[in-house]
Amino acid sequence: MLRIDMGYVNSLMLELLSIPSVGGDCEEAMARVEEEFNRFNISVSRTNKGALIGTMKGTDDDHHVLIASHVDTLGAIVREIKSNGRLKMLQIGGFAWNSVEGENVLVRTMDGTEYSGSILPYKASIHGFSDEVRDMKRDDDSMELRLDELVKTKEDVLNLGIHVGDLIFFQPRAVITPSGFVKSRHLDDKACVALMFGAIKSLCDEGKMPSRTTHFYVTNYEEMGHGISRIPEKVTEFAALDIGIVTEASASEETAVTILAKDSRTPYDLSFRKRLVALAEKYGIDYRVDVHYRYGSDASIAAIAGFDVNFACFGPGVDATHHYERTHVKAIEETAKLLTAYISD
Repeated sequence: MLRIDMGYVNSLMLELLSIPSVGGDCEEAMARVEEEFNRFNISVSRTNKGALIGTMKGTDDDHHVLIASHVDTLGAIVREIKSNGRLKMLQIGGFAWNSVEGENVLVRTMDGTEYSGSILPYKASIHGFSDEVRDMKRDDDSMELRLDELVKTKEDVLNLGIHVGDLIFFQPRAVITPSGFVKSRHLDDKACVALMFGAIKSLCDEGKMPSRTTHFYVTNYEEMGHGISRIPEKVTEFAALDIGIVTEASASEETAVTILAKDSRTPYDLSFRKRLVALAEKYGIDYRVDVHYRYGSDASIAAIAGFDVNFACFGPGVDATHHYERTHVKAIEETAKLLTAYISD
């Protein structure tokens, strides 16, 4: 079993988490990912939508595999500039507004200027509005963005260069605790991008080739449901790296890799799942098999779209998904081990 350099994985993960990359504006993160492909001398191509595909030639060049992870994250977009200088928003990706209430954000204008602010309900002060604050529904109409600028009117905001259509990035607040927990927004899916490179590094450090030519596909619209648009020729299998959902009722754990049996769109192929389970057991990898109700991956989307490839999904167990998320470095390492076993065994 190849060793995973977790110092490298954790460092890259924290760096990627610090780069704003809401769906629709991922170029900075994509450029950083491309640098990492170049570091390992992996040839890279771009799709028309801006996704990256890095390719490592394998000992079998007739039957290729595809590994996908995504850098796009949840966020918001300016929907309206209110007469009092506050901003109304619409969501990018699926989350509950209460999960970002009080969060610090950045608003990026078309020329790249960034302004800080916070997300709040329009009635936020318990002193000013009493029980209305507790009882008010959090939705597109009740939530607003308060800019950290001296703005009192719509014209004040426009004079800053902020317009409808500007994108809003949530602060990730990423931290790795002494006990090994990783807390951050957007672990979905930047933890998987980092561990993917951990697997690549383990192969390169040992001078080994993948057993089959492997394409590493980093997508930029997964949270919107259209991350995969092209699959290279000769690909017969597609494994998406995405998070496992940890709840009281789920089988997933924050310290293990989750292998998906079914999501909200489709069951995953049983034979492919059995091979992943067999690899986990062969190498002593801590794993769980789970079923997720409100969930989809690039692999299941590709299957629904009609791509003729076998498909699977696995990733680290994550608590409070699409909120302030948490996993453990052990789950990240176990996922990287399973990925390394899959592409090299």
